[in-house]
Amino acid sequence: MNNFIFQNSTKVYFGEGCVKEYLACLTKNAQTILLAYGGGSIKRNGVYDEITGILKGAGKTIVEFSGIMSNPTYAKVQDGAKLAWASAMAENGVLKIGKVTDFQAHQIEHQLGAYTNCNHGVGLAVIHPVLYRHIYKSGTARFTRWAQNVWGIAPKGSDEETAAAGIDALAAFIKEIGLPTSFAELGIPDDTDFRAVADSTNVTAGCCKKLTRDEICEILQECL
Repeated sequence: MNNFIFQNSTKVYFGEGCVKEYLACLTKNAQTILLAYGGGSIKRNGVYDEITGILKGAGKTIVEFSGIMSNPTYAKVQDGAKLAWASAMAENGVLKIGKVTDFQAHQIEHQLGAYTNCNHGVGLAVIHPVLYRHIYKSGTARFTRWAQNVWGIAPKGSDEETAAAGIDALAAFIKEIGLPTSFAELGIPDDTDFRAVADSTNVTAGCCKKLTRDEICEILQECL
């Protein structure tokens, strides 16, 4: 590539009356003006008529370049800000105040990671649906609300059916976004010492069912 010098400085004139005050003097040394804009709003709100009127009055030749897509940067920033705020609220402990929370899946995966070096996030993706199928009947009301409020599941014949449909929706979403759905996909062999993982897992309060070591071992084996 040849050497070159490129300058792309931008000066913004912002505020009411700026077009009328500055446009003519800013274009005094140019005869042909490129007018670039997006959709039809510039014509509906009167800006187009104001600009072209000033330029034509100054004897300028106007070349129009319309149909430019709006800059998505602002929307992305807003979405990023919302995500950052939601993440902060999820992790700073505010939502847990006054509650006994359920982190049993995390405790199971922590020990799995200790024995297999499994990434925490993908391990949770595999464990959660299997764990939930083991415990949802002990917390049917909680799982039913979750199925309806998070996954939009319409009430089924019974609350247990609605709760189970919510777990199916979670499993389908995990698969849809490309996360693993089994330990096999993570390269975790079936001869992993799941008994040692289960026996060393911290059994926490907050889970709707207090799991035994045998149940934890079963859950891990079903994740294969």
